[in-house]
Amino acid sequence: RLMFGIRRPRKTILGYEFSGVIESIGRDVRRFRTGDKVFGTTTGLMNGAYAEYVCIPEEWQQGVIAEKPANLSYEEAAAVPIGGMAAFHILRNGKIQKGQNVLIYGASGSVGTYAVQLGRHFGARVTGVCSTANLDMVRSLGAERVMDYTKEDFARDGRIYDVVFDAVGKISRAQIKRSLKEKGVYLSVTSPTSERTEYLTVLRELIEAGQVRPVIDRRYSLEQAAEAHRYVEKGHKKGNVVIAVGHQGKT
Repeated sequence: RLMFGIRRPRKTILGYEFSGVIESIGRDVRRFRTGDKVFGTTTGLMNGAYAEYVCIPEEWQQGVIAEKPANLSYEEAAAVPIGGMAAFHILRNGKIQKGQNVLIYGASGSVGTYAVQLGRHFGARVTGVCSTANLDMVRSLGAERVMDYTKEDFARDGRIYDVVFDAVGKISRAQIKRSLKEKGVYLSVTSPTSERTEYLTVLRELIEAGQVRPVIDRRYSLEQAAEAHRYVEKGHKKGNVVIAVGHQGKT
């Protein structure tokens, strides 16, 4: 309650990620023009992204905004910022290197799907852990090996890894101890992350180069926002869920 509001929600408009077209700019804006196609986040701002209009600062302080990848739709681009930047920040801080064996636990989630692709981009040999229904999808993202956590425990198959990335925050200490090399690195989605314009720029370049792509499970209209949240809260989504906001007859 202290974080989200004691008597009522601190944020009256929900949502963090967005993608759209710039309608107008302030007189001191230098990086963007009216009509530019952009994507980003409202993290740290009082207003969220479930709206026809969102006001974002040009320079990184609270919100983050950058040019949208040219080869993505607005719905696809809106699914990139938070999961993509979190995975990039955590893997970069973990100093992931070419040739390392990296395990991504929760490889089918929002952060996990990007972590698998970024791990491959950094030259690592990626093992993804997910549920039965998502094995083929995680494999298609570039994982060399995929494990079904409903049938096997990755920590008991004798393999050890240079890096273990818990993308859902559910790995036990015992599993970590059995799976990491002596000087291995454990990474977790629960660790502090940072959202920066340069991260979005790197992700845009990787997406346009065909090395990274968003995974979208379901799409909802703004009127179905409550239904979308109920689906996400079940904890079984693949990648991301997107809410499309109509504006002047367009989406």
